[in-house]
Amino acid sequence: MIKIVTIIGARPQIIKAAALSRAIKNKFSSSLQEIIVHTGQHYDANMSQVFFDELGIPAPDYNLNAGSGSHGKQTALMLTGIEEILIKEKPNAIVLYGDTNSTLAGAIAASKIHVPVVHIEAGLRSFNKAMPEEINRILCDHVSTLLFSPTKTGYENLIKEGFNKHTKPPYHANHPKIYHCGDVMYDNSLYFSNVATTKTNIIKKLKLHENNFILATIHRNNNTDEPPRLNALFKSLNDISKQSNLDIVLPLHPRTSKLLALNLDLELQEQVKTNLKLKIIEPVSFLEMVALEKMCKLVMTDSGGVQKEAFYFDKPCIILRPETEWVELVACGAAMICDADENRIKKAFAHFISTTGIQFPKLYGDGAAAEFICGQIVKYL
Repeated sequence: MIKIVTIIGARPQIIKAAALSRAIKNKFSSSLQEIIVHTGQHYDANMSQVFFDELGIPAPDYNLNAGSGSHGKQTALMLTGIEEILIKEKPNAIVLYGDTNSTLAGAIAASKIHVPVVHIEAGLRSFNKAMPEEINRILCDHVSTLLFSPTKTGYENLIKEGFNKHTKPPYHANHPKIYHCGDVMYDNSLYFSNVATTKTNIIKKLKLHENNFILATIHRNNNTDEPPRLNALFKSLNDISKQSNLDIVLPLHPRTSKLLALNLDLELQEQVKTNLKLKIIEPVSFLEMVALEKMCKLVMTDSGGVQKEAFYFDKPCIILRPETEWVELVACGAAMICDADENRIKKAFAHFISTTGIQFPKLYGDGAAAEFICGQIVKYL
């Protein structure tokens, strides 16, 4: 029996872990034992616990309750807790997702005591080291033993950084194996898409109509912490909702909600507050998010995960960042990078509203990435 310790902490990681846990339960229960560690990086019930309940993920075996704080303080708390768990559990490997501080802490803790690291979503690059996420993902990749990239671009990035695609087992941190395997989030989207609209009533509750509203999300630090950027984004949303007569649904991250009162101009605050077409709501569950993505006309987001989910459901996406790790979305014309630039956002909106025949090629595998990953862990660790 192979024992793995799975580290989760932020909302997207909880969702991604559902695919692996489901594959273990359905096909690998006799060969894989999963110990789940929740770092507590997202500690709000709406951002965390609801996903365990809704997605059927096993309850965490450990919760570190790290909470919020500076990057250093938060990472240090998680690093200490993860190291103690690894020493106690003696797993064959640690499984890490994406690029959060939970990922970084897990990578450092495991590599220091020679526990093999399995990195899911390896090779993704924004080529912007001012982003904390970019540092986290690079460091994690370079101490990993098995690296699973969801895209061909990510796989090629690893090769450019010196990873050898022809390595032979046994694999270890000095001799890693890289894969282009598809995306576990695509697995989840296929699995949950049919139940999302029947098990949630959010479309009815918000009085929305299919293909007649925009879904928006804003949470990244540089967008929320810098007043000029936050004002440009909310002015764009406010104007587009009025000019297009489309509702905009904005599930608001708790952190962003707190910063609106501090960083948004008072006049714009009042305009946003009185705009009935701009529906600012509390964070939604995973199934509610899937329902919104399936039924909307267009997505505007600074979230990497939501960019992909929009693509899964054939929705064009306006990216509210200066770059994206998912460059293939832009290359095929399904997404446009607009940053927090009011003019670019409005031009992109006008383009997508008036353009027909946008292509959404199958870029993210066959919906069985989690099963493939489990098979490779069992085979080589």
